[in-house]
Amino acid sequence: MKTRQEVYELLKKYNKSDNLVKHGMAVEAVMRYFAKQLGEDAEYWGNIGLLHDIDYELYPEEHCHKAKEIMEKEGLSEDMIHAVISHGWKLCIDVEPILKMEKVLYTIDELTGLITATVYMRPSKSILDLEVKSVKKKFKSAGFAAGVNRDVILEGCEMIGMDLDTVILWTIEGMKEAAAELDLAGQ
Repeated sequence: MKTRQEVYELLKKYNKSDNLVKHGMAVEAVMRYFAKQLGEDAEYWGNIGLLHDIDYELYPEEHCHKAKEIMEKEGLSEDMIHAVISHGWKLCIDVEPILKMEKVLYTIDELTGLITATVYMRPSKSILDLEVKSVKKKFKSAGFAAGVNRDVILEGCEMIGMDLDTVILWTIEGMKEAAAELDLAGQ
């Protein structure tokens, strides 16, 4: 398995956008948090989170399809490839998330975007004081962060057998652990 640094460099090789790199880091932090809570391999889960959008900047119209090609070329394992591409299930690819880790990725990918947008709207510009109820309020407002697919988040919660409040809480907690790197620690 590649180290976190090797995986980070792979992400940066294919994504020059600061926003996409930060999104990868946000998903990584949340995946690590979930893994720790569930007694799983935090390094592995984090690496999957970091790589999940490896093809997005170069191939947005072929997202998840090109990821397989890129990851094979980079010598990544079939299990990593399946985990990464399955997060696009029903959105851009018909590869279903099977493992718990894949289902968590499917669930929290969109949610990290909603939480980031929520933080940007806060006077503190900080995730450190963000509460679940604030995110739920934004979640219910379809016009807020309209690109976030709330149905995916809800379906994901069902798939992993967790309620929305807990998933939001764990996602916030995971992102808090990387708040400074994500520029979400406030002024």
